[in-house]
Amino acid sequence: MLLTTVVLWALNLTVTRYILTHGFAPLAYATVRYGAAATVFVAIAVVAERTLRIRRSDLLLVGGAAVCLWLNQLSFVYALEKTSASTIALILGATPIFAALIGLGFGLERLSRRFWLAAAVSFAGVGFVASGSGSGLTGDARGTALGIATAATWAGYSVVVTPLMQRYSPYRISALVLPLAWVLIAVVGFRHAADQDYGLGWEVWALLAFATLGPLVLTNILWFRALHRIGASRATLVANLQPFVAAVFALVLLSERMTLPQVVGGILIGGGILTVRRRPPAPASE
Repeated sequence: MLLTTVVLWALNLTVTRYILTHGFAPLAYATVRYGAAATVFVAIAVVAERTLRIRRSDLLLVGGAAVCLWLNQLSFVYALEKTSASTIALILGATPIFAALIGLGFGLERLSRRFWLAAAVSFAGVGFVASGSGSGLTGDARGTALGIATAATWAGYSVVVTPLMQRYSPYRISALVLPLAWVLIAVVGFRHAADQDYGLGWEVWALLAFATLGPLVLTNILWFRALHRIGASRATLVANLQPFVAAVFALVLLSERMTLPQVVGGILIGGGILTVRRRPPAPASE
């Protein structure tokens, strides 16, 4: 289950990059995909738990998680439109470092010297990835900046949603957060979705169905079952493979090229992450 989850998460970058370079506008894609995923999660939660109720005191957390997810998806789709999937995959490897720093800012983390060394190594790796992806105000440079924003906003989502995970199932959380995030996405993406040409061929639609039901829905179920069976420490160690696997998929399936600085950057990011324990990713993966 865990390896399947990692592979699906990794494939999502390549699949999304393909869809966005074959006719789907970024905001139209995000609007359609998250609308479908929100519907599925609401149906699952209603059938499995018969209710979507939460404490009134948790409404602010749900709203904060939805805003983080909204910003994450805007960054994600535009990052993959402007630069390669392999570049974004390597940058997303630094997500746990961002999560720890955000936790520190909210007083939720106490970080050791070992962490600060790991953070320095990982951010040096991000710098190498950025330097290897392009120069000046090119599409690659903008895509790299958006990739960093994607990692930071996903980390913020993970931090905000953690208290909710202690009180509710991932299905109920996703059934609440995803529809709210979709509303925000639809507000800014409505015009793009209305103007979108949907005659893109069955291949694009099949990949869109995969990106929705696989990396968004199925992985949510598999990930938390894996956590229950083998524990968070072992599960998150395997999940560290995701950026590497995602970069390999992009190189093989999209025939992308990776520069030497990017390779060095990916190694540094991975090395930094291996020195600290990673928090479990939040439900509803990208």
